Amino acid sequence: MYTVVLAIHLFVCFLLIIAVLMQSGKGSSLGSAFGGGAGDVFGPGAPVNIMNKVTTVIAILFMVTSLTLAILSTQKTTNSVIDTFQTPAEQSAPAEKAPAAPLESK
Repeated sequence: MYTVVLAIHLFVCFLLIIAVLMQSGKGSSLGSAFGGGAGDVFGPGAPVNIMNKVTTVIAILFMVTSLTLAILSTQKTTNSVIDTFQTPAEQSAPAEKAPAAPLESK
């Protein structure tokens, strides 16, 4: 399930990039928002075209797949290769030999 959602998410990412790059510029730069074109900022908005709607739908899909991946990643259990190795303290050390009993002489 995680892999399928990840593949859909990557596809939606590429679609979102393409949709944003295909949109036309609005004709005003960021500088006009700071005093140069105050009437444009609060004036009537630009007419909504099909590319704005497509971009909005793709952005919503992007957010849904992002949230789904976040939820699925918390539920996913992974095993690490490091977990399979033992630390030196956990390795079994050879048992120490008990001291030999003294030989009794007759």
